[in-house]
Amino acid sequence: MWRVLIIDDDFQVLEGMKKSIPWERLEAEWVGEAMDGEEGLRVIRETSPDIVITDIYMPVMNGLEMIEQLKQDGFQGEIVILSGYSDFQYARQALRLQVSDYLSKPVTMEELGEVLERVIRELETKELEKLEQEQTRNRLMMYEPFVQKEWLKSVVTGTLDRTMAEAHLLGPADSIWLKHKHLVMGIELTGTDGVSNLTLTDWSLFRFALANIICEVLEEDWPASEFIELHSHHAAIVFHIPIDQPDKEAAASIRRIGERIAECTRTYLKLSMRTGLGGVTADWKELSDSTEQAFLDLLQQTLAEEPAGRGLEAAESPFQIRPIKFYQELAEAIVYAKEEATLQIVGDYLEQLRRMPSVTPAYLQYLCSELWTILAYSLYSTGIVLDDLFPDQPVSQQIAKVHTVEELGAWLEHKIHGIASHRGWNEHSKHKEAIDFMIHYAHEHYAEEIGLEDLSKQLYLSRNYLNRMFKKATGETFTNYLIRVRMEKAKALLAEGKHMIYEIAEKVGYKNVAYFSSIFKKHYGSNPSELGKK
Repeated sequence: MWRVLIIDDDFQVLEGMKKSIPWERLEAEWVGEAMDGEEGLRVIRETSPDIVITDIYMPVMNGLEMIEQLKQDGFQGEIVILSGYSDFQYARQALRLQVSDYLSKPVTMEELGEVLERVIRELETKELEKLEQEQTRNRLMMYEPFVQKEWLKSVVTGTLDRTMAEAHLLGPADSIWLKHKHLVMGIELTGTDGVSNLTLTDWSLFRFALANIICEVLEEDWPASEFIELHSHHAAIVFHIPIDQPDKEAAASIRRIGERIAECTRTYLKLSMRTGLGGVTADWKELSDSTEQAFLDLLQQTLAEEPAGRGLEAAESPFQIRPIKFYQELAEAIVYAKEEATLQIVGDYLEQLRRMPSVTPAYLQYLCSELWTILAYSLYSTGIVLDDLFPDQPVSQQIAKVHTVEELGAWLEHKIHGIASHRGWNEHSKHKEAIDFMIHYAHEHYAEEIGLEDLSKQLYLSRNYLNRMFKKATGETFTNYLIRVRMEKAKALLAEGKHMIYEIAEKVGYKNVAYFSSIFKKHYGSNPSELGKK
């Protein structure tokens, strides 16, 4: 319903309009009245009407003075002047104040109704545009961190079409990508046995801790960089290098940073790791080449530690670059429980292997070990332990029997079929859809009263089960997640400087302003008014 407020110092005019305006047909409602401009200001601020119908000449404060004050307050509604004065000077001043219409008394109810219909159509158009903008902004706020992370991963691994990758870079904030050289460092954990028996929660905390260590070192030593988590025990760092810095000098500094990261990882997480460097590239669209070189460097370090015979045999293979793109695509397909897509990715890669002039058994067995690790850690994120699915024979004995590309394909397809037949794999896919729905719902309906009871009815899952599932997937309860979403929205609204505290509270789903302020202070350490001043 559109909210209409009437201001006129003639009581009979007020009563006549209240009775004669076709409220039901216009889908409008009367929300208040006033008999002078000063009282009108107070009632407008209390009721927030969509349309104000006002006279000009009134005691205490006239209509034009009141409208000027409303404009200074940022009033967003429409104003219709209904005055006994048809003086051109008044009309011109009203036009300057951008009122919706200027009508001279006496006016027929038919004429007033037509004006209100037009004003309401304009309001509907503005409201629709505002709603679309708000929805777009909400979706961008929701998805931007995810999009940015996935874009980085896709560029580094070469899994995104270069035209699409380039389209992501739009504004001045991306100048570091356009005006710097770049180098990729590959990271590989070599102490993975130490985390093989961790629970899913512990594993998530472990990866979080590792990312924190790396990001803290980068913040101190090379802020112009990006950390990207890849599949299983692999990660990468993109270093942005000033154009005028010599490549050798930059590589030497970055190598020292890698040594510091490895030392911190040993000290705080009791794990070993290797780092490998790719080549410097002037074009960020060539980053995947630097990534492959970085992981080739890691491969050569691995082979150097193998027994002499095996290391030499693998080193002589013409196919030495690690298939980092294949690894990433396989890991994503496993996480999203897509059996057909997984088999297609494997089939395409095996075809590439068949076209190679010579691929040694040692290299194929090494590849098996890598793929087993990727499968294991990808399934870890779904709560499935790979070793439990195949308890019959130690994996090392299985890998030792692989000597040809066909045997590698048969071994890998057998594992994928075994994974796909596990009920938990498909359940994870369904659970992920439910979690995505809950996250999306929180961002779309944060201004409403949301409860797990409502969501459980929509998803046909029990309230307690939903809460456990959400906490297992995200590390926090749905209630805490919703509070975090609301507080982020509230902070954004506060930064705009256009809303009162009670308005912000209502916009993010809190009817009690005091309670909203207490939650806000608990979340940010200061109440809304204090943060607003900053």
